[in-house]
Amino acid sequence: MTISERDEPLIRVLHDESRADLHAPDRPRPIRVYLWEPRHPSPAPAPLVVVSHGTGGSGSAMGWLVRPLCEAGFRVVALDHHGNNFIDGYEPEGFLHVWERPRDVSFVLDTLAREQPLGPVGAAGFSLGAYASVALAGARLDPRTLMAVLTGAVPLPEIPEFPDVLEALRKKHPDDDSSRRALDRAGADHSDARIRAVFQVAPGVGALVTPESLATVRVPVEIRWGGADTIAPYDLDTRPYLDHIPTARGRSAGPDVRHDDFFAVIPADPAVRVRVGEEAAAFFLQHLG
Repeated sequence: MTISERDEPLIRVLHDESRADLHAPDRPRPIRVYLWEPRHPSPAPAPLVVVSHGTGGSGSAMGWLVRPLCEAGFRVVALDHHGNNFIDGYEPEGFLHVWERPRDVSFVLDTLAREQPLGPVGAAGFSLGAYASVALAGARLDPRTLMAVLTGAVPLPEIPEFPDVLEALRKKHPDDDSSRRALDRAGADHSDARIRAVFQVAPGVGALVTPESLATVRVPVEIRWGGADTIAPYDLDTRPYLDHIPTARGRSAGPDVRHDDFFAVIPADPAVRVRVGEEAAAFFLQHLG
């Protein structure tokens, strides 16, 4: 069931003038947001949770995580990351320039904060969105490892949604200097001091973050992963977060849970999304109030 079948969010498209639209470089970068206000407003600003979708997904498809947060009384905003969502189509940078994702979140928070005071803020995400969530708490990418991936020196894991993504990136940006300029931004600090807690589900990109940056994370981090996940394997992608973030805790969502059980129409474990969504709501109730 999609979110809209249960509760209609306010849908807006924001534009970040500091970055270009990947489809039309003369226009600003668009970021679609889906916003749910608390069902029972109070005088104080409600705690806010920002939700980041997985590779090739959409904020509109994150209902399994959004619904329990709304029911727990949170204000919730989910994003469509430009170039990496199935609503607007794909661009190679949307899949490979993953450091733009936490910048999307901070831009949305800046916009919302100009409109009304923000309550305590948490970040949650699935797969690549889980990386974005912890990047907001201080995780940083290793540009050298990224360069090795982008040049083919290190094999890029298969991306079913965009199998020829590296070839498409090279065709779109044949100039090596443009890739190097992009990578200059990759290792930057994209933390946001407003983030007070992070919930990661089946996190990706763990092999590309630096242990030194993970050691600086100070906010509570809770992690769930699938025991049968071959897209974001535990040892490669989850373990670095658990081993190096001093505040991280977590457990397997089940020995037979696959990566696509969090988005498949017919998951192998139909209850896993409900269970993990409820655990996320409980985590943010504890840390955001």
